[in-house]
Amino acid sequence: MSASRLAIAASLALAMGAVANAAAKTVEVHRLSDDGPRASVGVVTFSDTEHGLLVTPDLHDLEPPGLHGAHIHSHADCGAAAKDGHMTIGAAAGDHYDPHDTGRHGGPYGQGHLGDLPNLAVEPDGSATIPVLAPRLRVADLAGRSIMIHAGADRYQHHAASNHAHGKGGARMYCGVIE
Repeated sequence: MSASRLAIAASLALAMGAVANAAAKTVEVHRLSDDGPRASVGVVTFSDTEHGLLVTPDLHDLEPPGLHGAHIHSHADCGAAAKDGHMTIGAAAGDHYDPHDTGRHGGPYGQGHLGDLPNLAVEPDGSATIPVLAPRLRVADLAGRSIMIHAGADRYQHHAASNHAHGKGGARMYCGVIE
């Protein structure tokens, strides 16, 4: 990790203060394929802080480098399923976690889906280790759901499926079941 990224990660850790006593959960994340989850690409640890949910990835072999949309999805299932009349990898995870039925994609700081997480940064070597903060979530919200990492960055905008067939952030590429 570059010195500037280490500085960002250290600053974020200091800004979060002490992680709350009890709640933390680590989830293994897998590459997706037509017939379900494949090779592990590492883990993501979720921890409660006084400022919300700290999402700490320890991931490898992700592609391509750059920003990738990440979301909490409604179901604890990373398999393929029919979506809009087509079999789609990762579709069994359902839609973004939206317990208040907002139907809005407002990003992690907006007033929409609670499942919208900040984008994850993937380094040129395929690793993702920089923590992000989801201020409206807690570890207790995650049981029975999944974390999904998409092919590209999330723009946190509402756009029609016809303009972006794979939804926010592009195709579903990596997934982990949260028990």
